[in-house]
Amino acid sequence: MQNRTPRIPQQPAPNHRAEFDAGLTVELAAVVTGARRRALRDGDRQIDTAHLLHSLIESDPEVRTAFDGGPQLTRVLGYLVQRSIGYGLRWQGAVEDSGALPVVADSGAEGWSPSAASAMVGAYRRARSLGRERAGGVDLLAALTADRECRAVEVLGRAGVDAALLEDRIVEASPQG
Repeated sequence: MQNRTPRIPQQPAPNHRAEFDAGLTVELAAVVTGARRRALRDGDRQIDTAHLLHSLIESDPEVRTAFDGGPQLTRVLGYLVQRSIGYGLRWQGAVEDSGALPVVADSGAEGWSPSAASAMVGAYRRARSLGRERAGGVDLLAALTADRECRAVEVLGRAGVDAALLEDRIVEASPQG
């Protein structure tokens, strides 16, 4: 099957390392694929945390239950759609690196913003700490909300979602492994 996502000349396709895939559930791997398509469609050189958040909310029912009901989700999705149709132009061409979380040395995550690469590693570490071999969507959401300076948290804040409260709900709902 041919990829129908239009390619932008002089723009390398965002990619990721096989190590990321090896530690992901099938559902989270689909989220990453969706985020990659969104980055390409938006004309971004890198997958950033807002791309990940958008893909997570669209495709992972467990992530959607972490939010405090439908109105919050509606506001977040509305903001993300605005971003994808032009609001995010101020982010285009700028590398997302909040500096709040340490970037994994030599992550090899070409095509990923430093913050997004750190969030992926954080999701995997969280899953392992809970006794799971593979990271899922809620693990990634927890990693995103932990970085208070990333674009995903900026999106949440602009949509009226308190990232700290969201992170607390995720932690409280997590089974202890």
